[in-house]
Amino acid sequence: MTKSIDCYLWMNSDWAYLGADRLAALAQRHGATVRYMPVDLPAVYARTGGVLLPLRAPERQAYRVAELRRWCRRLGIHVNPQPKFMCPDATLASCIVIAAGAVGHDVVPLYKAILHAQWCADLDISSPQTLSDILQACGLDAPTLISQARTDQVARSYAALTDRAVSAGVFGSPSYVFRDELFWGQDRLDFLEAAVAKSD
Repeated sequence: MTKSIDCYLWMNSDWAYLGADRLAALAQRHGATVRYMPVDLPAVYARTGGVLLPLRAPERQAYRVAELRRWCRRLGIHVNPQPKFMCPDATLASCIVIAAGAVGHDVVPLYKAILHAQWCADLDISSPQTLSDILQACGLDAPTLISQARTDQVARSYAALTDRAVSAGVFGSPSYVFRDELFWGQDRLDFLEAAVAKSD
C-alpha cells in the first residue's frame, strides 16, 4: 500500500519551518510521499476554538518564545521568535505554493524559503515583491505562478484544503495525518515516524 503523509501547514508557521527538513527525511527513509497542504489557520482556529497569537495571554506568548528557543538550540536552526513582520496575511504565499504544486513543482524548497524569509530574514511574506524574489531564487517563473495563484481556481483549492484540514481534526500547524491518524506539531514527528515504520 502506498504510504502517504498529509502535511497541513500555515505559511506563517515557525513550527512548520522547524519540522520541514525532518519531515522530508522521515518520508525518504520510509519511501513515503508527502502531500503539502497550505491552510488558512485563522479560519481553522475560528472553527476549532484556537486563539491567534496576539490575542493569547502574555504567559502563553512568553512560553512560546521559550519553547522556540529550546527547539532552535536542539535542532541547530535559527528562528527569530519575534520577527519584524509577524504573521502577515499568508493568502498569496499559500496560493503560490498550491499553484506550484498543481503544475508539478517540488514545493518543499519553496515553502521552506517563504518560511525562512519571515522567521529568519525579517521579510514581509505578504508582499508580492518579496514572494517574486523568493520564486526567482528558487528558479521558478514568478510572474506565471503569481498570476496562477490569484485565480479563482486556486482560491477554491485553498478553501477546500482548509475544509479538509478541519474534517481531518486539524487545529494547529503543522499537523500531519497518516492513515487517518493525526499528529500535531513538529515535536510529534517521532510518533509519526513510528506509525509510518509500523506500516512498512
